[in-house]
Amino acid sequence: MELSYCTNVHPAEDLEGVLDQLSRYAGPARRAAGLERLGVGLWLPAPLARRLAGDADARAQLKAALEAEGLEVRTVNAFPHTAFHAEVVKLDVYRPDWTDPRRADYTLDCAEVLAELLPEGAVGSISTLPLGWRFPWTATEDDAATAALARVSSGLRRLRERTGRTVRLAIEPEPGCVLDTVDDVIDWLTPRLGTASAFDDVGVLPGARPGEHADPERIDPEFVGVCLDTCHLAASFADPVETVRRIRRAGLRIPKIQASAALHVDDPSDPAARSALAEFAEPRYLHQTRALAADGAVLRMDDLPEALDRLRTDGPWRVHFHVPLHLAPTAPLTSTVGVLRAAVAEVHELFAGDEIHLDVETYTWSVLPGGAGDLAAGIAAELRWAAAELDQAPTPATERIAS
Repeated sequence: MELSYCTNVHPAEDLEGVLDQLSRYAGPARRAAGLERLGVGLWLPAPLARRLAGDADARAQLKAALEAEGLEVRTVNAFPHTAFHAEVVKLDVYRPDWTDPRRADYTLDCAEVLAELLPEGAVGSISTLPLGWRFPWTATEDDAATAALARVSSGLRRLRERTGRTVRLAIEPEPGCVLDTVDDVIDWLTPRLGTASAFDDVGVLPGARPGEHADPERIDPEFVGVCLDTCHLAASFADPVETVRRIRRAGLRIPKIQASAALHVDDPSDPAARSALAEFAEPRYLHQTRALAADGAVLRMDDLPEALDRLRTDGPWRVHFHVPLHLAPTAPLTSTVGVLRAAVAEVHELFAGDEIHLDVETYTWSVLPGGAGDLAAGIAAELRWAAAELDQAPTPATERIAS
């Protein structure tokens, strides 16, 4: 696995801002972590992705800045389209959705840029939203999203034929969206696939041959798979090991893992727990909350303030709030880093040999209770934690972090 951190933690919306964040944060984080090279998972707002895709000089500027800071890019976060650090983001992060042609255009622009930035011989990944927010969502919208994803998978195949570079799209399930869980992604993708499994030993379509030419009106599993965001996975109360096994059985790839942790509270009726949770109920991002009922059902609220006001249960809660991996929340709150560890370990076991990007995605530093502190130092600490705790396959880079 290739370790990186996601730059959507930074508010840059143009090339000058991205160049500044590389020198102000990513370079210092690399040096603080003791690394010769550091991966960054770029967030490219749509106007910047379009500029870079069509401007060789701008791409050269970005490549030079990356090289100067000892950085490399293997993955792009194309979930937020623009304005991810607006005063209020909430549901805007899901717009435009996959029914809107701007979403496919943006994704293909990111792929063009990533193909040029990739290290020689590397595979690229792009994470994206799970179609859109769950309502309104009709059969007509579903057909439009299917056609758009088929268009992108065909575009990624043509990109490989033209450049020799493989870039894969990873659909990232998120609570409250059309594809809320990993199971939802598998169940939605599987009947829309146009070839056999991405793997030789798993057949998705009866009679289909692995690697055969894709139907351009269907989605190609060679180029479209699952982004495993482990905060979202934990919030769903799904079993991480069985989830990874089901992805493999379905013949789908995991091009990218977003290494992240959710908030967990065992007893949300405890006044101290509710007071601690209230500290995380901030106005910029949506913090979907899930409760596990005694019968195993998962109860759902779209935001933490709503849950604190209306949800009364005896079972545990989990909150979609990406908390720093290396910092334990103040008791009685905990984090779900155990879900992250279990999922990564199973991916190591079942997907050995496949290039997978492990992108630390704590974008919430600016809205944490108490503030971010020294952001570069925090990013470096998370990277050291990830290398030490997630059983990285041994490479010189990870050995340097762990030491």
